[in-house]
Amino acid sequence: MILGLKKQIMNSSLKRGLMLLGILLIGSKISYSQETMFEFGTSTSMDAVLSKSKEKESKLKWINVNTTKDTWKVMKDGTLSNTGLPIGVVRSEKQYENFILHVEWKHMEPGGNSGVFVWSGANPKGKNPLPDGVEVQMLELDWVNLNLRDGVKPPIAYVHGELFGVQGVNTTPDNPRGERSKSIENRAKGRGEWNTYDVVCVDGVIKLAVNGKFVNGISKSTQKKGYLCLEAEGAQMYFRNFRVIELAPGVTSSEQIAPLLP
Repeated sequence: MILGLKKQIMNSSLKRGLMLLGILLIGSKISYSQETMFEFGTSTSMDAVLSKSKEKESKLKWINVNTTKDTWKVMKDGTLSNTGLPIGVVRSEKQYENFILHVEWKHMEPGGNSGVFVWSGANPKGKNPLPDGVEVQMLELDWVNLNLRDGVKPPIAYVHGELFGVQGVNTTPDNPRGERSKSIENRAKGRGEWNTYDVVCVDGVIKLAVNGKFVNGISKSTQKKGYLCLEAEGAQMYFRNFRVIELAPGVTSSEQIAPLLP
């Protein structure tokens, strides 16, 4: 009887120990996933820009969502290398509502695919490794040649800076191609060449300039405050000169704001 009681006590202690170990392991994974993976780009306010403030721009901190440390590397010159694998995103540390984004990018492989998500929840659901938000797409020009559909080449508009809501975020396209908005002029450059995007995001409206000219836009986004996400989608590419200028906030309901992440 005493031996049986000792076994019960030992089994109970073992179960409690295993439960505690499990909690610690889960907790360690959660805390690790919220650590800054790297710093890249800067942010400032419009007030600081206009007042020529000596206040230094803040470095943007990026948190891993579902990629790996090997996916991203900040080079000595400040350029961010993106291997494209595994497919997924990193997110900004904080959320943004109204802002101007300047970013330069180039692909290194034919048909390379990437982009930046704005106003994102940064929380992919189910089997899809990409999050919700509005995607500012960055495709290499050969994408249309490498993705024939029933022998037919997709519209060239695919590769010149499309804008579209994803994963439940709805938008109204300025230049409709289905639910997406296409650029009205083909201005993107091919692999090995740097492209420049200026993205103005205000009150659910986005205007996109490709290499020096505004050519695309969306409006009435159902989500208009959230995280920025950088996308890895299968191909080596680079980002540089990533700069966010924050603007004054607007009138935004709780339903129009992505949930805060820890």
